[in-house]
Amino acid sequence: MPGFARGQFNVDYEERVDVGALRRKRVEKAQKAMTEADIDALFLWKVENVRYLTSMRSSFLAHREGTRNAVILPREGRAHIMTNGGEIPRVSRDMPWIEKFHHLAKMEEQPLVDKMIRETLRPLFEELGLIGKRVGLDLMTFIQFSAYQKHLDDVEFVNGDSFMHKVRRHKMPEEVYMIREACAIADAVNEEAMDSVRAGKRECDVAADAMKVLHHYGGEMAHLVSPFVASGEHMSPPYRFASDKIIRSGDLVFIDIGAQWNGYFGDVARTMICGKPSKRQKEIYTAVHESLQLGLERTRPGFTNKQVAERIWETGEKYGLRKNWFSLSIGHAVGTSPNEPPYIGEPDPDSEEVDLEPGMVFAIEPLIWVPDVPGGGGVRIEETVLITEAGHEVLTRSRMDDRLLL
Repeated sequence: MPGFARGQFNVDYEERVDVGALRRKRVEKAQKAMTEADIDALFLWKVENVRYLTSMRSSFLAHREGTRNAVILPREGRAHIMTNGGEIPRVSRDMPWIEKFHHLAKMEEQPLVDKMIRETLRPLFEELGLIGKRVGLDLMTFIQFSAYQKHLDDVEFVNGDSFMHKVRRHKMPEEVYMIREACAIADAVNEEAMDSVRAGKRECDVAADAMKVLHHYGGEMAHLVSPFVASGEHMSPPYRFASDKIIRSGDLVFIDIGAQWNGYFGDVARTMICGKPSKRQKEIYTAVHESLQLGLERTRPGFTNKQVAERIWETGEKYGLRKNWFSLSIGHAVGTSPNEPPYIGEPDPDSEEVDLEPGMVFAIEPLIWVPDVPGGGGVRIEETVLITEAGHEVLTRSRMDDRLLL
């Protein structure tokens, strides 16, 4: 598979990616894992799992995504999709690899949920021979939970969420191709945002310029539904969205927008200076920059996610900033979800420790913030990184702001 982002078009003059093969391979991979885990079927609602197993791209409605679409995949055979009536005419015409499409009512009214499970879901489970069997489930509301207890008490629901995280953990070559292209778009988005920064512009203006580029290149959405542009004191502590704050000379400006393409995410973030940086801002930026570079040295087979985090934290201590890390993970896996396990630097010591292996893809994003620094004292830098047999490959290429290095 070509080792760089070649473009978004389907062309005849060079080898790109076989989307149909990717679709089949993902299903086969999941079904093989189901056999090994003794799971008879999957019943999944998370957007990233539905996309992974069906290639279904639907309209995105914020706050409702866990109840609008579902996939049922038996251990053998093709997937079934449950979706709303507005989607069925389009997807039934355009997605011949799906067995059947079933109407899904609004999943927020108990009578409608009961009726759907009684009249649609249970008969389908009976048809597929799933009564009395083990079915992996990833997400449900309380209304759904009570309806499953009432109408599907003879089905054994098991943990399909952790199961799918492991299925998706190691990326196939076709998936890496998609992530490379998503990273190329994310870089273009980020570069536009950086070029847009100047004193007198608002954070939301910078985000607007960047989002135009994302859609120009066929990006589906940003890494964050609310594009993250934070300037000056809005980065200490971080405001994780773009506001109407006016960017001023001497402000640190952080940009974290990313891109989704063909269902996969690329994630990149940069901190830059508007005008001239102070010595304190340079110290903070240099600490984060160095911590990322040293962390990358361990982002390779032979190390674990926790060992990468420890190296990053040690660098913060070197600069007297150990207590100034953002209290969130400093890295996460990337794929059909923009943010998924395994995590790097999860603050809870009981978080999972995993060996880094070829095919894993991470976004590594150390963030230090120091209060009461004029122009802001918050810095994050982020790269998307592929673990390879030889070590790692950084997939994102946006420029750094070397004016901030000591």
